[in-house]
Amino acid sequence: MRPTSTFSILIWINSSRAKDNTAELYARVTVNSKRANISLKKKIDIDSWDKSKSRVKGNSQEARIINQYIEQTKSELFQAYQDLKAENQFITSKLIKARFLGVGPKKQTVQGIITYHNEYLAHKLHKDTLRSYKTSQQYILEYIKMDYKSSDLYLDDLNYRFIVGFESFLRSYVCKKSLRTIANNTTMKHIQRLKKMTNMAIALEWLNKDPFIKFKSKLEKREREFLTQLELEEIQNFETSIIRLDLVKDLFLFSCYTGISYVDIMGLTTDNILKGIDGNLWIETTRIKTKTPVRLPLCM
Repeated sequence: MRPTSTFSILIWINSSRAKDNTAELYARVTVNSKRANISLKKKIDIDSWDKSKSRVKGNSQEARIINQYIEQTKSELFQAYQDLKAENQFITSKLIKARFLGVGPKKQTVQGIITYHNEYLAHKLHKDTLRSYKTSQQYILEYIKMDYKSSDLYLDDLNYRFIVGFESFLRSYVCKKSLRTIANNTTMKHIQRLKKMTNMAIALEWLNKDPFIKFKSKLEKREREFLTQLELEEIQNFETSIIRLDLVKDLFLFSCYTGISYVDIMGLTTDNILKGIDGNLWIETTRIKTKTPVRLPLCM
């Protein structure tokens, strides 16, 4: 447990360096007897200064403006102290001064890690994968807007509560196109993408604690059904006068017999057909999604 800090703010003028009967206005922050002075960039007539009240005497417009500025400065310094306390920081007068002047370490946000992720991985991820990330990111920002009434959130605020709340948001979300809620495994995919971005934030030292430590994914195992030999032969024997359907049938059968996905088939050209060391023709390509090489004989 941290020891209790003593904290005080004093507004004063540096009369020892007065010139032409004017002195510079300062704020002094004291924490546990350690001081930090902050120049407020204002000059005050010494005769108009009320030392006991730390304000300018009188009710002139100039006096009201300066006194209002003093109150605002005190309020902002106190807020800096409160923010540091809420962040469980070891509070010093210099740290409060830095926070007040805006020269302390910048706090990163969810928007920040999203932007960094998309820019850094733009040329490393397939466009379809990046599109999926952007969909997840859209849901994340919608959840922040709904639950936190904000357009952004500090990464430090990502915790177990945020993840559980985001999961609940996804499960109750009704898609505009399908008018259906998001399925369990799709929900988990969105959360997995959030986890990958938080891992990147941790690696960048933008986030100190992994918010996923207590969270467990709930993926549902599903058995995929396969075509029987009879079903495959029925498709192969299917005839149609519609050229488009006939082409779709040929592409589907080619995928079934080679194991090459549709997106990889659409990228094939005659340059991918090469003669192998056995003298026969082979298909040589690289899978778009995984970047793994593929070599298949055209003739057995």
